[in-house]
Amino acid sequence: MAGIRAGDLEADTAAWDAFVAASAQPTWLQDSAWATIKRPNGWHPLRVAADAPRGAVAGQVLVARRRGVPWGMGYLARGPVAAGPLDADLLEVFTRRLRAAAGPARLAYVRMEPDAPDEPALRDALRALGWEPADHVQPDRSRIIDLTADEPAILAGMHRKCRQSITKAERLGVRVVDADGDRLDAFYDIHTDAMRRAGIAPRTLGTYRAMWDVLAPRGMARLLFAESTETGEPVATLFLVACGPRMVDLYGGTTAEGGRLRANYLLKWEAIRRSKAAGATEYDLWGLPRAGIEQFKSGFGGTEIDYIGAWDLVTDPVGARVLRMGEGLRDRYRRWRYRDVHRPDAPEDAEPGSGGA
Repeated sequence: MAGIRAGDLEADTAAWDAFVAASAQPTWLQDSAWATIKRPNGWHPLRVAADAPRGAVAGQVLVARRRGVPWGMGYLARGPVAAGPLDADLLEVFTRRLRAAAGPARLAYVRMEPDAPDEPALRDALRALGWEPADHVQPDRSRIIDLTADEPAILAGMHRKCRQSITKAERLGVRVVDADGDRLDAFYDIHTDAMRRAGIAPRTLGTYRAMWDVLAPRGMARLLFAESTETGEPVATLFLVACGPRMVDLYGGTTAEGGRLRANYLLKWEAIRRSKAAGATEYDLWGLPRAGIEQFKSGFGGTEIDYIGAWDLVTDPVGARVLRMGEGLRDRYRRWRYRDVHRPDAPEDAEPGSGGA
């Protein structure tokens, strides 16, 4: 990443994606692929990069505009990114560049969720730069498994009952297979059933097809199924997304039969093994949204990360007030619309996935 200039990153998509993949925060939400996926929903990318003494720092801001108002709002998911960990100096350089870019882009405010741990010094730095705490969109906690260790060491880091469930699934005749996009319907059936059992309104099948169509040709998506060797029936599934050396366990689900067979344990272990074999060095379990899922995922070991959360930078106070008032009305409508399906305590076997992207 040495020698990369901010101007090159803002202008060159290939350079941008290479920078993100090689950064200390290799998140797919900063890759240009994510902007491509979100474009049909009215989001447009604004690349913001700045040169710092230790190299460039950059963030892909997705911009949305509401009809009838002259301002837009920006969303910076799991960014900015840099060669090393984010610190006060990098955030200062980036914030200064972001403020300069916000005026011509007519941004009222930007919401940022850095890929950084929750540390008092970093919170103080953000406040000093004018950022204000906000409601998070992406998971505020996760577990990261270090894949640089060998397989016996990764297994040893798991809870004993998790290892027993993996062995039980094998004994009960569960196998794990890779799949192509032609099995997205089967993925969707399992995933949405798990979502509904968890009390969460599912996304449309088209959402996952759009993700697959963009990510798979770039080698960034992987679809796995756990099947019964006796019947061939799929009983659990995972949709994985990669960026650089990081694999993200983004969406999944398990049927009632899969729960009986402990298929989700073997499936996740195989996902970890296959990600390591493919060259990944870290496996992100992507969110600990509720007790059942947290208990399930913690059984696989790894290190728990508490992220610093979401922060808003107001760049036009009048515009921010107008947009936030509209967002408040929309949020109240959504809570009313989904009042009968939202249940925050889901059973662990549902494991619907917690992607907030």
